[in-house]
Amino acid sequence: MTTVIISASDCSNKKTATATTKYKGKLEVAGMCMNYTIKLIEGNIDTSLIVANWHDETANKDHSNVFRLKNPCDFPATIKEGDEFYFTIDSSSMKQCAVCMAYYPTPSKVIPIKVAQ
Repeated sequence: MTTVIISASDCSNKKTATATTKYKGKLEVAGMCMNYTIKLIEGNIDTSLIVANWHDETANKDHSNVFRLKNPCDFPATIKEGDEFYFTIDSSSMKQCAVCMAYYPTPSKVIPIKVAQ
C-alpha cells in the first residue's frame, strides 16, 4: 500500500510567490477604451499566462510574449504606450470604473496586475 501526502502549504507557497514576484513589462499597445496589451520584458512568468506570438490586425503588427490587461481601472494613467514598468500579478483590488465598449484587438490571455512603485 502506498501513502501519498499532499501539503496545503505547497499550494499556498506557489500563490504567494506569484503575488510577490516582480516582472518588467512594457505597454505595447494602448488601444482605445483601455484595451491595453502588455509585453513581458523581464522575468520568469508561467508561459501559459501569456501569448507567445500575437498579431494586432488593426495596426498590422506582430508582438511576442504579450497579454491583455485584466484590470485597466487599476492601471496608472501616467504610463503611456512604449513605457516600461515593473509589476506583480495581483487580483486583490480590481477597482471598478466605466470603460467604453469599442472594440480594439487584444491577446487572448488576460492577467490582473499591480504596477510596482
